[in-house]
Amino acid sequence: MEKLRIMSVFGTRPEAIKMAPLVRELAAREEMESICCVTAQHREMLDSVLSVFDLKPDRDLDIMTPRQTLSTITSKCLTGMDEAIDALKPDLILVHGDTSTTFAGALSAFYHRVPVGHVEAGLRTYDKYSPYPEEMNRKLVTQIADLYFCPTELNRENLRREAVTEGVFVTGNTVIDALKTTVRTDFAFAAEELNRLPCDRKKIILVTCHRRENYGRPMEDIMSALAHIARTHGEDVEMVYPVHLSPAVQECAKRHLSGIKNVHLIPPLAADEMHNLMARCYLVMTDSGGLQEEAPALGKPVLVLRRETERPEAVTAGTVKLAGVVREDIITMAEELIRDPEAYAAMAHAVNPYGDGNACRRIADAILWHFGRGEKPEDFRPQS
Repeated sequence: MEKLRIMSVFGTRPEAIKMAPLVRELAAREEMESICCVTAQHREMLDSVLSVFDLKPDRDLDIMTPRQTLSTITSKCLTGMDEAIDALKPDLILVHGDTSTTFAGALSAFYHRVPVGHVEAGLRTYDKYSPYPEEMNRKLVTQIADLYFCPTELNRENLRREAVTEGVFVTGNTVIDALKTTVRTDFAFAAEELNRLPCDRKKIILVTCHRRENYGRPMEDIMSALAHIARTHGEDVEMVYPVHLSPAVQECAKRHLSGIKNVHLIPPLAADEMHNLMARCYLVMTDSGGLQEEAPALGKPVLVLRRETERPEAVTAGTVKLAGVVREDIITMAEELIRDPEAYAAMAHAVNPYGDGNACRRIADAILWHFGRGEKPEDFRPQS
């Protein structure tokens, strides 16, 4: 019997982190041939992840250009995928999450009549402009996909409300699988600045902030709040902020935070460095989606610097709180966790709802079941 040719398509750093362990799992299955196609929507940050996980793409579309737009990303991905699909002839194309690569990859698969599996399906905010363009990307992919790999039961419920009930699996999130391979107690950072962080004496706050919907006034207020927190708690807090490469983010972060002695503005980190820094920090403040899943797996409370989240499971579980984008609200919530050990412990010890490290195995089993070559996997259920 011929092997199933499964093509994984991704183009950004977050996608690569979450797809890398799945690409490896598929490659380990005797029944499958694992094919990797990257768009390089984010060239430098993608390459870093490929290096960490030792992945060598079968196709690299290399679409990134200076000052690229959503339209140029989508159109270049579509035309590049034409050649890749024609040459590699996959039996199934896997896309992840909600990027422009995700949408364009799924649309190209549809144009070629190749079935689509959507990894991290069913996330919703029900506001098509927040997060932008991710909310609409993932809703459009739902209409195209044939298989849906939902991290949580709530994600499946979201799909059910949209009348999507066939080919749906609850697998957990593949990022938990990735953390199992990257976090180590003996890890050494490339930058001595990070190796010298006084993790045993001070509270290390890890910050990320980069989302388009936070550009402008929201980001100004977020950065102002971060500056206030750092200055007010200079004796017991160190703040580490790997600053996104976006010029808008770089300018705002430097204007508010440069020169504060206990703030470290550093370049974006490789996936393994970010995971190990997260493992050693005290608190995460972020507008990232992925960090809302990763940090709870490491027992780290998360304050989300957004008005809403498509990951409400963590809010319900108590590992995540919505801090919003209002300066005073952010300050109040951060200072509670800095000053109140009981409030901190309640978040740090909550149950992680996102996975048990076996998501990739469930996805591979589900694909084999879909093609009539195996048993249907049991759904992931978080421990109570």
